[in-house]
Amino acid sequence: MVSARSVSVGPGSLSYTDLPWIIQHREDRCTLCGHCTAVCPKEAIYLAYRRQRMPKLDVLKKKRGNEYRTFVGIRQKKNMANACIGCSMCSMVCPNEAIQPVPNTNEHRTLFFNNQKGEPMKRGGRRNEVGPTLLDRIMFNRISMLTDPALDAGRHEFSVTTTLGRTLDPAEFLKRTREGGWIPPTREIFPFVIGSMSFGALSPNMWLGLLQGVAYCNEVLGIPVVMCTGEGGCPPWVLKSPYLKYIVLQIASGYFGWDEIIRAIPDMQCDPAAIEIKYGQGAKPGDGGLLMWFKVSKLIARLRGVPEGVDLPSPPVHQTLYSIEESVMKMIQTLSTAFGHKVPIYPKISASTSAKSVLNNLVRNPYAGGLLIDGIDGGTGAAYNVSMDATGHPIASNVRECYLDLVAQGKQNEIPIFAAGGIGKNGNVTQNGLALIMLGASGVHIGKYVMQAAAGCLGNERNRCNVCNVGICPKGITSQNPKLYRRLDPDQVAERVAEVFMSIRTEMKKVMAPLGRSQSLPVGMSDALGIGDKDAADRLNIKYVC
Repeated sequence: MVSARSVSVGPGSLSYTDLPWIIQHREDRCTLCGHCTAVCPKEAIYLAYRRQRMPKLDVLKKKRGNEYRTFVGIRQKKNMANACIGCSMCSMVCPNEAIQPVPNTNEHRTLFFNNQKGEPMKRGGRRNEVGPTLLDRIMFNRISMLTDPALDAGRHEFSVTTTLGRTLDPAEFLKRTREGGWIPPTREIFPFVIGSMSFGALSPNMWLGLLQGVAYCNEVLGIPVVMCTGEGGCPPWVLKSPYLKYIVLQIASGYFGWDEIIRAIPDMQCDPAAIEIKYGQGAKPGDGGLLMWFKVSKLIARLRGVPEGVDLPSPPVHQTLYSIEESVMKMIQTLSTAFGHKVPIYPKISASTSAKSVLNNLVRNPYAGGLLIDGIDGGTGAAYNVSMDATGHPIASNVRECYLDLVAQGKQNEIPIFAAGGIGKNGNVTQNGLALIMLGASGVHIGKYVMQAAAGCLGNERNRCNVCNVGICPKGITSQNPKLYRRLDPDQVAERVAEVFMSIRTEMKKVMAPLGRSQSLPVGMSDALGIGDKDAADRLNIKYVC
């Protein structure tokens, strides 16, 4: 027995009702196999001896007594370092359905203890906004009937690709073709791009599964999907393989992984799909990236040219650049030269009120192949809560502003805008993506949706799991620990990737068919959109419907 005096209760002491997740255990079903304690990524539960008093009454002797039984049971730790994250791995491996985490419906107090050791809360995942987003509430309400008939989504031929790279004005294109002038490189790609998730943020098995799935989509299904590496490059064998043409190589402010890329240029069998220069991301705009030391394995350290087991922070800006004009002059033109002016090159920025200024600078330069804007709902591997919750700009209005600015200049068909940040947040990935396309985007980047749909990511918007940053992902999606990422089968991930993009393609046709649109994406077709929010309708310049 533990005496009351030996238990210390201090300012940081918590009870079970203070935790965000409470583990329910049924002793009558448990066989003490230990699977749950072995698989728990937070070590939140453990086997412990318990002592139970068994009252005993002898009726004949009219005496009362007590007997005690000792048994082994499951106990939950109550400190912040081992607080349950609700991933349900314990219930997945339990053979008898004897254990499960339950969300605490009471006002849990851990929010006030996330700053232990003077460090503010940071985590992987996204903002924990619950309920339909603005994109979820946008409707497609221009239905072609009678004089302008709708199309048969099941039997009609649809063009569901978009252009990555700068498109010249028709007159200028013909002139350069006749005179043998330089024509900017372009790619015909699927408008839903697998966004920037680095080889380091993702586990080797997850990254390989994504690449296999993308290759299958392109070579078997005829869906020209591309994926972006994120900062950190990619495995050297990929750079020298024919699969490089499905890869967008990202160069970010830390320049991690680019030594390997530069050395591989002479041996590349083909050109990459594009080059993305990252200046900012939506989850933490104005702040540099961070790959925490938990995930810097020997392989990642070798690819990035750093010591093993150290934090890898990226500066908030490229250290050799001080303006977007200088970026266009130095970075974009230099990379265009390195790849023989045959690869589209575009910057990625955080959504902000200055996004339109960046776009206007890019419009004036013929080497800029587009612009990717990442909104406030964009995911990340590691960010402080204050950055994710309160810093940035929603993506819908930012894309709309930039597109209307291009329309005013008559350049809307020349330089593509890609959007990212919260697309598919509640599972409505095609609806969200097409809503942004009709607001003016040429395509969208999706990240966490792919992780959830293709690999079974357990994180959600109610702060479930969301430990991507510390390398203890229970599914092995974002971990560099072999014991964890071996749980993930790359072949099964590839199969799910193919299924996801097949379903997105089908849903795109189901939206485009009633619009009577089949030969091109409805980019900027805002007259087909409506929303039951007057302020949002006025801000986005679309119909108010109720």
